[in-house]
Amino acid sequence: MAGKQSTDADRFQYLQALVTEFQDTDGAEAKEQILANLANFAYDPCNYQDLRQLQVIDLFLDMLTEENETLVEFGIGGLCNLCLDKANKSHVLSSGGLKLIINCLSSRREETVLSALTTLMYLCTPASCADITTPAVVECMVRFSLSSNCRIRNLATIFLEDYCSEKQVQEARSLSQHTALGIPLPETTPMKSTD
Repeated sequence: MAGKQSTDADRFQYLQALVTEFQDTDGAEAKEQILANLANFAYDPCNYQDLRQLQVIDLFLDMLTEENETLVEFGIGGLCNLCLDKANKSHVLSSGGLKLIINCLSSRREETVLSALTTLMYLCTPASCADITTPAVVECMVRFSLSSNCRIRNLATIFLEDYCSEKQVQEARSLSQHTALGIPLPETTPMKSTD
């Protein structure tokens, strides 16, 4: 049992060191690398409590307003990784995260759009669904469902089928040439991988 406690403490200290390093670093590349690491840790439920305590969810949310598109991509990726958890979901919703996540749908980066789409689905609860399936978002999903990008098209189709009413979808489809409301479609040209 003592071994497990020291492992938990080591993990917390490591995550804390990453957060501190992120805050103390000025270099864009170093910041991107650290944020990518934090986003990867957000994938493991064992880390949720530590990430909440270290306010990493807020850090991810803060990244969504950055001009650096790589920081935005890793920020929304981190949120996507931890949003299935009830406490994390509640924190994102109560922190005004929805608007920031919806804004990511207009990114030119495929991975950012895919993470934003997935995160919105994870955040859908009976209480939050109406805030997520607004006319602008549904109209955006209708356009995404016609995208030549099959990953975006498939996710948007699932979103429309699972989270929107038939009436919402019909209203979005009837908007004149899809210009009344709008979140621009991401570029459909092949995007460079950020591996």
